[in-house]
Amino acid sequence: VQLQASGGGLVQAGDSLRLSCEVSGRTLSRLGIGWFRQTPGKEREFIACISGGGTSRYYADSVKGRFTISRDNAENAVYLQMNSLKPEDTAVYYCAAHAKSWLLLTTINDYDYWGQGTLVTVSS
Repeated sequence: VQLQASGGGLVQAGDSLRLSCEVSGRTLSRLGIGWFRQTPGKEREFIACISGGGTSRYYADSVKGRFTISRDNAENAVYLQMNSLKPEDTAVYYCAAHAKSWLLLTTINDYDYWGQGTLVTVSS
């Protein structure tokens, strides 16, 4: 399974950005997908996850109400819509996948496959 994250960039506080994660190597509906982020010197942090069928989602408190995770299994892609961005959202964002598609998983060790990360910078 290969994941390719994209869509990062430099935005101002209050702006929106949509990240994409293209998945190949396995039928996307058989994979649970999560988004994580990491800043220098800190541990990678869970952001959001979505079940294989897309009917269940879970968010970290820090992004709840501002970020939305979605998926298009026909397009083999998962998205993270980020609204009302704050400077503290600045990080490298990673998408990850696991085979227990019916579960919503939030810890790094639960994920088997990782993308390369895309940098999001939010200026104040």
